[in-house]
Amino acid sequence: MVRAQARRAQGAALTAAVSPEAIFTRDGPWYVPTPHARGPWDPGALHGGAPAALLAEHVARAGDDDGAMVVARLTYEFLGPVPLAPMDISAEVVRPGRRFQIVEAQARDEDGLALLRVRAVRVRRAEVGLPAGLDDGAGPPAEAPGQARPSVFPAPHTGDGRGFHRTGMEIRFAGGTSFDPGPALAWFRLAMPLVAGEEPSPVARVAAAADFGNGVSRVLEFERFLFVNTDLTVHLHREPAGEWVLLDAVTRAERHGRGLAWSVLHDEGGALGLAAQTLFLAER
Repeated sequence: MVRAQARRAQGAALTAAVSPEAIFTRDGPWYVPTPHARGPWDPGALHGGAPAALLAEHVARAGDDDGAMVVARLTYEFLGPVPLAPMDISAEVVRPGRRFQIVEAQARDEDGLALLRVRAVRVRRAEVGLPAGLDDGAGPPAEAPGQARPSVFPAPHTGDGRGFHRTGMEIRFAGGTSFDPGPALAWFRLAMPLVAGEEPSPVARVAAAADFGNGVSRVLEFERFLFVNTDLTVHLHREPAGEWVLLDAVTRAERHGRGLAWSVLHDEGGALGLAAQTLFLAER
């Protein structure tokens, strides 16, 4: 415990001192979040998209040195708020195979406590001679990122105003939508490296964006309500390309304290897949 407390204090100092131009930095085996990883609900906790993207990186490459496999599904469980503190990430292929695999990964704090888990499905990357006409080639249902409107996340400022939802991600609304309550069409891209000195993978970019569905399509006010997702599932029917990910997002809220947010995912080439979040609802 003493070692963990010392490690936590060292991590806090690193978090305060790291370069502002990355969401995480590395300190040996530890990923140290910068203030750009912070979320909107608690100034001492991360936005879910930041660690979700880190875990996506690990499951994409675990035991796949030749790049033969591609991620088809990611199912995350948030075991509680992920603190703004160093974390260690491990990943393991728990069901190996040449055509189909299951990979599990988790983020742990300095005490070894699991904070976030993901179970992923990977399938082989191969050309299949499908009949003509199955892919209509339709692009996304909105303006391209260059025509969409930049916007600032309306959640209350946390700390110095930096956060994954404010400075870690660039957000642009399309299709006449905005941060006003209701369905949204919003483009996302990382505004800086996910990890200092490293290029994020396409699946990590998707995971980072997918966790925003409940925020951009909110039906409740941030100042009066909590609508925190307890999980995130992403299904991908093709490999993403480019920096930008579009969420065509909708939220439903129920008076018994539960809700659901779901998004159709696109890149600039067209549809990619689906994302869904179970929501915990409460009055502040």
